Amino acid sequence: MKKNHPENQVHTIEPVFDSASRILILGSFPSVKSREAGFFYGHPQNRFWKVLAGITDSEVPVTTEEKKAFLLQRHIAVWDVIASCVITGSSDSSIREVVPNEIGRILEAAPIRCIFCNGGTSYQLYRKYLYPLTGREAVKLPSTSPANAAWNLEKLKSEWKICLSFMENGV
Repeated sequence: MKKNHPENQVHTIEPVFDSASRILILGSFPSVKSREAGFFYGHPQNRFWKVLAGITDSEVPVTTEEKKAFLLQRHIAVWDVIASCVITGSSDSSIREVVPNEIGRILEAAPIRCIFCNGGTSYQLYRKYLYPLTGREAVKLPSTSPANAAWNLEKLKSEWKICLSFMENGV
């Protein structure tokens, strides 16, 4: 059921990272489907998992356990910019009263070489709330959301390939 009124939401999904994570991919805030699934990019039409599997020549992970293993094996950390906010459904454009996540815990624990933002909203929120704390630039990538219909899967994979050079050894 779609919610058409703003609600205060708290991010309950723990970040995925370990001491070998080399890139950090930040979304804005979990969609309703992701909140229901209890894990990142849970909407079946979101192309996040297909894009990452495509650029790494891997099978698309299905279960939460497979997704966590997929990320850690490839040295990818994932979290969101926002810890809590007021949001209507899954609408990024409705986000207000933002409390940012403390990404310093990831940056202190892992040798993150590059921070990537999944879409423009994530990037804008990162610039506003987290860049002043981290002093680290982020790379804006096109959103994998189904709402970003202008980008097909092949076009997304082409842009997201930049992640590979930061995931590999020796960079």
